[in-house]
Amino acid sequence: MPHPIMFDDADPVLARVRQVALALPDTTEVVAHGRPTFRCGKMFGNYGGSVQGSKVRHDRSILFIPDESERPALRDDARFFLPAYLGAYGWLGLVLDESSDWVEVGELLDASYRQIAPRRSIAKLSTPD
Repeated sequence: MPHPIMFDDADPVLARVRQVALALPDTTEVVAHGRPTFRCGKMFGNYGGSVQGSKVRHDRSILFIPDESERPALRDDARFFLPAYLGAYGWLGLVLDESSDWVEVGELLDASYRQIAPRRSIAKLSTPD
């Protein structure tokens, strides 16, 4: 039995996440477990998730793999949460809305992407001037 779809394709927040994530080289979107996931071979982003150890769902959130050096500071920020299932593997979640800082979202997804993407895909990223 397939998982039920847990997102609205017309969600403007999802549209912004797609814009950011799919701008990264060789990225694809795959619906898995009822939610959009963003991949470059391996998954680096997931739209929506639940808080680990509770039934609290954040359908408008992005799950990502943070830089290990930034993880403690992000965990101290109330906007971030430890997601069910993926939290045990180092992932964090960020609750989103239309007024979210999309530069920050882009930086978080970029950092997550760089941890899983092959070198040939990372080499396609433009370097800052």
